[in-house]
Amino acid sequence: MQIDESVVFITGAGSGIGQAAAILLAKQGAKIGALDISDEQLKETIDTITADGGQVIGLPADVSQPYHVEQAVQQLVDKWGRIDAVFANAGINGKWAPIEELTADDWDKTLNINLKGTFLTVKYAAPHLKKQGGSIVVTASVNGTRMFSNTGASAYSSSKAGQVAFTKMIALELAKYKIRANVICPGAITTNIGENTQKSDNLAAEKPPVDFPEGSIPLTHGQPGRSEDVAQLVLFLVSDASKHISGTEIWIDGAQSLLMG
Repeated sequence: MQIDESVVFITGAGSGIGQAAAILLAKQGAKIGALDISDEQLKETIDTITADGGQVIGLPADVSQPYHVEQAVQQLVDKWGRIDAVFANAGINGKWAPIEELTADDWDKTLNINLKGTFLTVKYAAPHLKKQGGSIVVTASVNGTRMFSNTGASAYSSSKAGQVAFTKMIALELAKYKIRANVICPGAITTNIGENTQKSDNLAAEKPPVDFPEGSIPLTHGQPGRSEDVAQLVLFLVSDASKHISGTEIWIDGAQSLLMG
């Protein structure tokens, strides 16, 4: 899975899955364009990569804003002249609440970052990928794809289902340019995404009365996965080891979504 000298654009690179992927891919020889809305978290990623001898450029930006993303892509191309792979990973959980309590602003915020942000990331990177081909990886979720039991997550799940459809569309549209597009669907992974989750106090009353077997992640006896586990999957998908895989969802959840769908 050699990716030496490849230029990889990663959004949400300041923490969690994005940070783990940036660090791993840099160790494998990739040049990383690390985008995040948080300067502080982005600095941690940059410092880790550079301390290990890797190459990285920090790109502070809001993925829901077209001009921000366009400028970030241009900075990356100005730095290294090309883009070989994109990991559209930035996202939030947003507000989880009963449908009548969820506001239009709550809905828009989640969809703008998760789905529109993915669209903008691919839109502005695609012209550069077309020059030599490459790989696009999108982070969706088990929610909205296999699992629909998280009451109140209607905005989040809709954004994740939309990402799957979007990835399949671009997989066909961009195939003639030798660009692959795949979507990963993590289950419970130890990250800090819970910090941007707002849960309503009224969710318990809306939850269907279903009792799941003890231990919700069969493969690990209930233990969540790690960001580093997902990073290994991203490495596979951006490398030539997956050169005949495109338009595919890959669940990385220890069989969690099969149990809790």
